[in-house]
Amino acid sequence: MEQRTLGQQGLAVSSLGYGSMGTVVGYGASDDQQSIAAIQRAHESGVNFFDTAEMYGWGEGERLLGQAVKPFRDEVVIATKFGFTREFGTDSRPEHIREVVDNSLRNLDVDAIDLLYQHRVDPDVPIEDVIGTMAEFVDAGKVKYLGLSEAGPDTIRRAHAVHPITALQTEYSIFALDVETLLPVLEELGIGFVAYSPLARGFLTGAVQPVDRYEQGDFRARLPWWKPENFDDNLKIVEQLTEFAAAKGATLPQLALAWLLTQKDYIVPIPGSRNPKRVAENNAAADLTLTQADLARIAEIAPTGGHGGRGTPSNWA
Repeated sequence: MEQRTLGQQGLAVSSLGYGSMGTVVGYGASDDQQSIAAIQRAHESGVNFFDTAEMYGWGEGERLLGQAVKPFRDEVVIATKFGFTREFGTDSRPEHIREVVDNSLRNLDVDAIDLLYQHRVDPDVPIEDVIGTMAEFVDAGKVKYLGLSEAGPDTIRRAHAVHPITALQTEYSIFALDVETLLPVLEELGIGFVAYSPLARGFLTGAVQPVDRYEQGDFRARLPWWKPENFDDNLKIVEQLTEFAAAKGATLPQLALAWLLTQKDYIVPIPGSRNPKRVAENNAAADLTLTQADLARIAEIAPTGGHGGRGTPSNWA
């Protein structure tokens, strides 16, 4: 798989990464052994960029990822995040950051975290203090690169002035287009972009179901795309995209991922699947070429993304 460079500090990663949230939380019951097999299949398929967070099972997700990549730790880039509370508030106080990062190092069983993100901007802690604390770990050799998640232009600029920011991670897919307004800022500052939920929380997998068919605890029940007033319209978009993908000899997920790869050469999508076969299928998207005519057709099918919004407010500062 080809490599892409995030930021200007030299972080090279595979053009597709692996997002591990679903291995422990959010999408119903999971199976650790199957998840480990999926992560290892991703590596076999050429992926060297693996994403997790403290919030994913409050350490459980980090431990599982650390176990899965241990046989090839020196060949991969591991990203994790801090900044949520168990009540899903924000906490980026310096003392909390230090506690979480030390826990993440133990959970992952690594000497250094390759890419450390602030998971969400904390309105109660100046970003300068946050980045200053994160930079302490860089100076100590415990973190290599710094990132932000779901941050806006002003926060990005202020953070980057304290210490170089290597990557911004935010949701981006054919269904979620609002982040495109931030891309000029990233280009100006030389910051890479990591697209989470590139398959629209599963809506672009080809296996989408009405919300009442998902397992209890599946967070998609709360998302606007699945609301009754939006679901059928979004399903029509999926049907058209699926037909278009088939005409190109591709699956819907491959089309959706190739679409992201074609947008900018500094964008790295991180799809996640607990199914090893699906992982291999997703990673084949790296070999799918889309023309300008293909992009125009996709824009015609979904000109403003999915109906109903992505469920995460874009009130970036």
